[in-house]
Amino acid sequence: MSLAIAALDVRLGGRAILSDITLSLERGTLVGLVGPNGAGKTTLLRTVAGLVAPTEGRVNLDGMPLKGISRDARAKRIAVLFQGAGAGWPMQVRDLVALGRLPHRRAFGGLDGADHAAINRAMTRTDVARFAERTEPTLSSGERMRVLLARALAVEAEWLLADEPITALDPAHQLDAMTLLRSVARAGTGVVAVLHDLSLAARFCDRIVVLGEGRVAADGHPDVALTDRLLSDVFGVTVCRGAGPDGTPYILPWNRSGPHPEDIDAAFPHQP
Repeated sequence: MSLAIAALDVRLGGRAILSDITLSLERGTLVGLVGPNGAGKTTLLRTVAGLVAPTEGRVNLDGMPLKGISRDARAKRIAVLFQGAGAGWPMQVRDLVALGRLPHRRAFGGLDGADHAAINRAMTRTDVARFAERTEPTLSSGERMRVLLARALAVEAEWLLADEPITALDPAHQLDAMTLLRSVARAGTGVVAVLHDLSLAARFCDRIVVLGEGRVAADGHPDVALTDRLLSDVFGVTVCRGAGPDGTPYILPWNRSGPHPEDIDAAFPHQP
C-alpha cells in the first residue's frame, strides 16, 4: 500500500512552491521530510493530504488518484497534524482528541466503544490522559502539540502526515514523540513527519527526503541523504558528527558554510 507522487508541481499566488516532485512512499516506514524554511515541506504535506490541488502531476493512494477519493474516505485513511490546528475555543482535551474519530462516525452519531478505545489509546500513548479535563487555552504550547498528535493518532488511519510534531516539546517529550512515531510506523502506518532537528531525524527515521527550493535534493537512508556536502549546499551549515553510547550516529549543525551575518553587514553597511 503506497502513496505515489508523480511529477508534482504546485504554484500558489503565481509562485512556484514545488517543482517536479516524484516520490513513492510505503506504509510501515517513518519518513523524515527536512529542508530549510520555505523549501515547500508543509505545502507538500498539504498536497499529499488533498488539501492543496497540484498545478501539474498527481498523487495516487494505492493506485487510485487522490482527487477521485471522497473527502470522507480520505479523512479515514490519511490523518494530518498541522501547526495551529486547534479547536479555537475552550474545548476540553478529551473532546479535542475525540475529534479524530469524526471520520468514523455517522452524522449526528455519538461515540461508540471502538471510538472510546481509540481515544484512550491515543491519549495514553501521547501522555495527555492526565489532563483530559483541562481546556485547550490552559495548555502550554508543548502540551497542546501532544494533544494535537493524540487527535491525529485517534483516527487510526493508514497514513499519518505530521508537520513539525516535536515543535515546542521539551527534550524528554521530543524523544517520546519520535519513539512513538517510529512505533506507529512499525505497526504498519505510513508516517511522514516534517522535522528540523537533523540529529533526531537521522536517529529515528528510516528514510529522509530533503527538499531544497521546492525540489527533492536527496532521498534515502539518513546516512545517504544527510551528507556533509548536501547539508552545506541545502542548509548552508557545516556539522559535527559523533556517536551516542549505543553507537547511534548523531549530527550537530555547527557553523554556517556560507556568509555569516557579520560578513553580510560588512558587505552592505547600514545607512544612517
